[in-house]
Amino acid sequence: MNNLYLILEDGTVFTGKPFGYKADVTAEVVFTTGMTGYLETLTDPSYRGQIVVQTFPLIGNYGVIPGDFESAKIHASGYVVKEWCAAPSNFRSEGDISALLKRKKIPGLYGIDTRALTKIIREHGVMNGRIASDPKSVDLDEIKAYRVENSVAGASVKKAYAVKPDKVLYKTALLDFGLKENIVRELVKRGCAVTVFPHDTKPEEILSRKFDGIMLSNGPGDPADNAGVIENLKKLAASGTPIFGICLGHQLLALSAGFKTGKLKYGHRGANQPVKDLATGRVYITSQNHGYAVLSDTIDPRIGTEAFRNVNDGTCEGVDYKGVPVFSAQFHPEGCGGPQDTGFLFDRFVENMKKGIEN
Repeated sequence: MNNLYLILEDGTVFTGKPFGYKADVTAEVVFTTGMTGYLETLTDPSYRGQIVVQTFPLIGNYGVIPGDFESAKIHASGYVVKEWCAAPSNFRSEGDISALLKRKKIPGLYGIDTRALTKIIREHGVMNGRIASDPKSVDLDEIKAYRVENSVAGASVKKAYAVKPDKVLYKTALLDFGLKENIVRELVKRGCAVTVFPHDTKPEEILSRKFDGIMLSNGPGDPADNAGVIENLKKLAASGTPIFGICLGHQLLALSAGFKTGKLKYGHRGANQPVKDLATGRVYITSQNHGYAVLSDTIDPRIGTEAFRNVNDGTCEGVDYKGVPVFSAQFHPEGCGGPQDTGFLFDRFVENMKKGIEN
């Protein structure tokens, strides 16, 4: 079997073996620390334009389970693991990880020192890289110049669709910036009839349909790139309709309030991020996937307050807005397969919708 290479923008070369689809690709190289949930990671639209490195050494041991996918596509540009399992064992499995990558045309690289690669990213910060069959043909300046563009537009649905529970209690609009399907499942489980809208849907269209609440999904890329969406959210937030934003939705909501966001050195990706509830002092272990954060010192106390904080680096993990039933979280309360300890935030959103109906 021929070698396959990962070349970082600083010229560092890792030599491994190919699996999945055979192709060369350039993208941002990021790592995720989850021990499980590799299927959810691969199908999470937030990884659009990124080569994902798994720090856990063995990936694919429970195979491919379509029922666990967060979307129909693999959004990551490439996949890097220490070792992949060719003989998975799980009663729900429908194949192995290499066959899935090949079918979805995603190149994979295995057999490198993923610990060494992760340490480089942690110390240097996020870097671009290229998976290539011939390292001599790689242009480092071209790798450095790579940037994810139109990420939200590329990840969002093009046409609205609806999902309903057996018994409808609430009508919820969900703006899709690159959503994980488990957000829809969590809402439906709580009696919400969910209408999923494209990311650039005009606020007038949503408000005219008298939804009980508005959900803002996760998604990929730099939140500041979405000027049109940010302007739309200003109108939605001022409407008095209950709003709950997750991950990118949290960041976009903050930008619409006049706060600022910034890029993290290497991001938070995995299922073991400790987050402190500043109101109670309780710490939750959360699932996360983001490279940007709301800057705490830009939060105007007249408009909102920081609600959650990352215990590791002190970054903002949530905001409560004053005078309106609006709040957001940087982490994933719907996380699978990861901690679901913060699922109560969906209950809080439902309670806000209930109060709105009663009033």
